[in-house]
Amino acid sequence: MDIDDKLKLITRNLAEVVTLEELKQKLESGEKLKGYIGYEPSGLMHVGWLVWVFKVKDLVDAGINFNILEATWHAYINDKLGGDMNLIRASTRIIRLSMEALGIPVEKINFVDAEDLASDKEYWSLVIRVAKKNSLARIKRALTIMGRKSSEAEIDASKLIYPAMQVADIFYMDLDIALGGMDQRKAHMLARDTAEKLGVKKPVALHTPIISSLRGAGRMDSSKEIDDILADVKMSKSKPDSTIFLHDTPEEIRRKIKKAYCPARQVDLNPIIEINKYILFAQDGFELVVERPEKYGGTIVYSSIESLIKEFQEGKLHPADLKKATAEALIELLEPVRRRLLGDPETRILIAKIMSSISR
Repeated sequence: MDIDDKLKLITRNLAEVVTLEELKQKLESGEKLKGYIGYEPSGLMHVGWLVWVFKVKDLVDAGINFNILEATWHAYINDKLGGDMNLIRASTRIIRLSMEALGIPVEKINFVDAEDLASDKEYWSLVIRVAKKNSLARIKRALTIMGRKSSEAEIDASKLIYPAMQVADIFYMDLDIALGGMDQRKAHMLARDTAEKLGVKKPVALHTPIISSLRGAGRMDSSKEIDDILADVKMSKSKPDSTIFLHDTPEEIRRKIKKAYCPARQVDLNPIIEINKYILFAQDGFELVVERPEKYGGTIVYSSIESLIKEFQEGKLHPADLKKATAEALIELLEPVRRRLLGDPETRILIAKIMSSISR
């Protein structure tokens, strides 16, 4: 694969690259590049996560030496799963199984346990140096990376350590590329700025889009910061009807999609369009089969997201037909995950415990 092909694969379906020129230079260097994403094992995977999961596969296919940080201590600081570290660790196991069932080449990925990082004094040295190079105000501005609104950011003092830890994660692993959703942008910009102050490698930041809540975005408040808006509109496992869990039954998926926000002709902040664009059509060779009676145009097969969006905007594709086809495509995509997770009694018990903790 030549550099142009690698660049195209790495950057497809991204919301932002900071910066594209730096990424080109790194690829042209011929060195083996190291990338990563960190995630909080804070529950069970939902379809919003698939955007970054499939992007990980793109990066691995492009020859990037990829690392996934299982950020257990970060989840603890962020009050996930009631602070129960046993449940947090169990979540990492289920997430790995889910990725494997989706066809992600987990054997080519280096999974990093945050507890291993935390056991090294050099890691904590980096955390302190990152904190020392930044003002309290700058650290506080980055607190929204935790998925909370800025008004919720100062629940306890441990929250102030979180941004410095996330930056230290990147420096400790000596990374070239940091992958994350747009909600992680402040952490990556903090890392890039701090890298210059500490004289360490500055990471290229790759940002994936955020899938909108199935409930819809509602009225947008222009006075809010972008991070607070993202917290309002994105899918969330703490709001089960706002998303689809990878282990949801076909009946649950059909029910949630049927109720989902999907106004005719509207593409922006339309979760059904986003699911197609960033998840379904991200699969090589995917086609969406929309079955309709002849009187409504008959069955049509979309082989590109561009043609689907065009016909939806023109009113040639009805939201109800799009929803039905999307639900069936998701059911097929997620079937291996359901079979893997629900086919094991021990895993089913863990899922039930985690779901109970999320709902409390």
